[in-house]
Amino acid sequence: MDSEGASRRFRRIAAIDIGTVTTRLLVADCDGVEVREVSRITTVTHLGEGLRATGRLSADGMQRVADVLTRFSEEIARTGAEVTHAIATSAARDAANSRDLVDAAAALGISLRVIPGALEARLSFAGATYGLDDDDILIDDLGGGSTELVFGSAHDTDEGRLVDIEASRSVDVGSRRVLDAFLISDPPRTAELAAAAEWVAGEMRPFFEGLRDRPRTLITLAGTGTTLSAITQGLAVYDPERVHKSVLSGADVADLRAELATMSVERRRHVVGMDPARADVIVAGALILETIMALAGVDETVVSEHDILYGIVLAGAAELR
Repeated sequence: MDSEGASRRFRRIAAIDIGTVTTRLLVADCDGVEVREVSRITTVTHLGEGLRATGRLSADGMQRVADVLTRFSEEIARTGAEVTHAIATSAARDAANSRDLVDAAAALGISLRVIPGALEARLSFAGATYGLDDDDILIDDLGGGSTELVFGSAHDTDEGRLVDIEASRSVDVGSRRVLDAFLISDPPRTAELAAAAEWVAGEMRPFFEGLRDRPRTLITLAGTGTTLSAITQGLAVYDPERVHKSVLSGADVADLRAELATMSVERRRHVVGMDPARADVIVAGALILETIMALAGVDETVVSEHDILYGIVLAGAAELR
C-alpha cells in the first residue's frame, strides 16, 4: 500500500434512502474519496401509494417501511457501521403526516431527515459522478414522486474531488405520481399515455430550455433505469455488475415502453428482468425516461448503480473527517 493509501482512514457508514417506491440501504467503507461497498439492500415498499388522493402517507405504507427499517437495523448492527444517515424524499416531503414516518423511524433508533429537493439533487449528482471525470454531465434520478435533474461536471484535481453543479431542479414528476394521475386503465389506454407524455414534457421542458448546452453524457439512476436494463439484458436474476454502466438507447426505452404498455400489470410481473413489485409503475417510469432523453437531445443513457446512496456515504465521511 502506498503512503497515501496508508494514511487514509476509512469509516463504515450506513446510508438509508426512503423514497416514494423503494426503501434502500447501503453500508460502505469510505474515506471521503473512495467508496467500498459492504452491503446493499433494496426493497419496494410503495410508501407513496394513495398519497395523491389523500395528501397523507398511508398506515400500510408506513408499516411496510417500518418493517424494512427493522431488517435494516439488524444489518447495520451486523456489519458494524459506526454511523447511520437516513433520508426521506418526495413522498415524505409532500405528505401532511410525514412526522409520523420520522417518529416511526425514531422508535427503531433511526434518526430520519426529510430533505428538500435541492439537497436530494446535489447528493444524487455527487453519487452518480463517483469515479467519473468529465464535463456536461446530466443525471436524472427518476423516483416515484419526483425526478432530480442535475447538470454539471466532475473532476479529480490535485486538491481533491471537484464537483461543479451548473443547474439542478427537483421536478414533481415521478413514476407513482404519473401512474396515479394518468394511467388509470390496466393496461393503460392510448389517450392516457398521450396525456401523461404531454404533461411530463410540459413539467420537464423549462429545465432543459435553461441549459447552456446539450449534455455530453446522460446518466440514469434508480429503479426505472436498472429495471429496463435488466429486461433488455434478459436477466432472470438481477446482476448489479452487468447493470452498472450498461447503456440504453433511445430506441430501447421507446420500444420497451410501448411493449410493456400493452400488457396488464399481472402479465408484466412475469417479464424476464422485471422486479414484480415494480410492474405497476414501470410504464410510467419508462415514459418519463423517454421524455427526458428526447428533451436532452441524446441517443443513449448510461445506467448507474452509483446513486444518492453513494452521495450520502461520501457526505457522511466528510462530516466524520
